Amino acid sequence: MRFGTIDGRLVLVRDGLALDVARHGPFSSDPLDVLANFAAFVTWARETDYAGAVPAEKLGPPVPNPRQVFAVALNYRPHAAEAGFQPPDEPLVFTKFPSCITGPDTEVTLPPGKPDWEIEVVAVIGRGGYRIARDRAWDAIAGLTVGQDLSERVVQSRGAPAQFSLGKSFPGFGPIGPVAVTPDELPDRDDLAFECRLDGEVVQHGRTGQMIFPIDDLVARISAICPLLPGDLIFTGTPAGVGNRRTPPRYLRPGETLVSTVDGIGEIRQRFVQAALGD
Repeated sequence: MRFGTIDGRLVLVRDGLALDVARHGPFSSDPLDVLANFAAFVTWARETDYAGAVPAEKLGPPVPNPRQVFAVALNYRPHAAEAGFQPPDEPLVFTKFPSCITGPDTEVTLPPGKPDWEIEVVAVIGRGGYRIARDRAWDAIAGLTVGQDLSERVVQSRGAPAQFSLGKSFPGFGPIGPVAVTPDELPDRDDLAFECRLDGEVVQHGRTGQMIFPIDDLVARISAICPLLPGDLIFTGTPAGVGNRRTPPRYLRPGETLVSTVDGIGEIRQRFVQAALGD
């Protein structure tokens, strides 16, 4: 099953068509409400027809207003190495503030500094829970989606300790989409291939099977401390190839387009523009 939003309303997506959940079923249009009752939603979705579906156009983020957005640093060994760190013994978790979340096809105004890219597979929490055992973690996940953990490196590295959350939460710095896909529909939920291209050049690629801490492990470890709520997002980490670790460093520039793809899910696309004078 694939789900997303159009104008903030939850939709099912199939074969290029979108079915408005609230207009055709016994559910709210709010993704957070439906994700809290995800098992019933999946049962209904499997049996419903698409007679009233419309073209799946102008999709927004699968969860427009998550209450918590977690992210994980250095979760791929090559990325840890390029950043000059040893692979961590525990997940290095920070937050992206929810106001940065945006949809899959967007225009992003670049702030001053050194804006950079980080493709990530993002877990969308369904029923969630507290102290979720790893062997039950996939049951708490509604789906996976494509994300970019866009990062402004000057703010991110300012101070000691660094300002990870601020540097990664400018407007538009959390694009996700185009849909969330339930794990049962993916070819291998534990080993998905992904890549991102900057103006057609492949700048990152990898597979989720290369994570130091796999997705189910992250859910167990994070929920051991923070209850995971329906609709929460976990940006699960990025592989090698980010701009600030290149020689010479390479940062996002106005006029460029970044396309990020995950097999079995789809692609997101960001076009970058310069801030207007006075902004």
